[in-house]
Amino acid sequence: MYMNLTPGAVGIKCGWIEGLDLAKEAGFGGADLNLGEAQKLAAEQGAEAVQALYAERGLQIGGWSFPVNWRGTDAEFFESLGQLPAQAKLAADVGCFRTMTWMLGWSDDLPRQEHFDRVSRRFRLSAEILKDYGHRLGLEFIGPRTSRAPYKYGFIYTMDGMLALCCAIGTGNVGLLFDVWHWYTAQSTLDDVRKLTSEDVVYVHINDAPAGIDVLDQLDNQRCLPGETGVIPNGELLRILHEIGYDGPVTVEPFNQRLREVAERSPIEAARMTKASLDKVFAAANL
Repeated sequence: MYMNLTPGAVGIKCGWIEGLDLAKEAGFGGADLNLGEAQKLAAEQGAEAVQALYAERGLQIGGWSFPVNWRGTDAEFFESLGQLPAQAKLAADVGCFRTMTWMLGWSDDLPRQEHFDRVSRRFRLSAEILKDYGHRLGLEFIGPRTSRAPYKYGFIYTMDGMLALCCAIGTGNVGLLFDVWHWYTAQSTLDDVRKLTSEDVVYVHINDAPAGIDVLDQLDNQRCLPGETGVIPNGELLRILHEIGYDGPVTVEPFNQRLREVAERSPIEAARMTKASLDKVFAAANL
């Protein structure tokens, strides 16, 4: 595993290359790929120019955001799906083989089975293309009860539920975007994580939860930096992920107002605060 910086996830507003510079300066081991910017650079100078941006800074390439509009109408989905082969080829050419997206655990329009059938069909079509280029797709479930409570129909909001969807997709290259916040708010256990394999986990998000709030009352957009409160056992989770063979990015995603304010004032200070929080939990995991 390596510490990965996604600037937007910690409130830093900057361009892609500026984000790579911040990652290097703050001591991260990797940073995500901005596929749109990478495509422009590769069209002008070749895929090697994209790889060089990372190599020059001593960074690994983390992941790329899944670009297909799988939530839209059939027309919107198939139009965006038609662009996926070229996008997947470019990501493969630069050596980035992890792509990820998140899924709402509710709907006001789609009953559970209809919802399941739609997303499994769309992700199967997408994953088959991704597989041709060696990619894995990570799907993130959304755990907090407070997020789904107002909606008419429930949907997947647990790790086991998302793994069931991955099995239904059936392409063998779809797994979890494992976010410790959603693991915690879905009331999963450490033993649940021990049952995973390295093939089950594509990408990892890490954060902590505010203290003094019942798990059922936690709000999705109010989180803490890893190790800040100790509500989420990040050290144990990282140790287990290491033991099952996960070797990919670990990215902080705290949705934290204090960190956003720091980021507005000093992006490098926010990046260093983020790195320090990762240092703390990696040390707790003996990594």
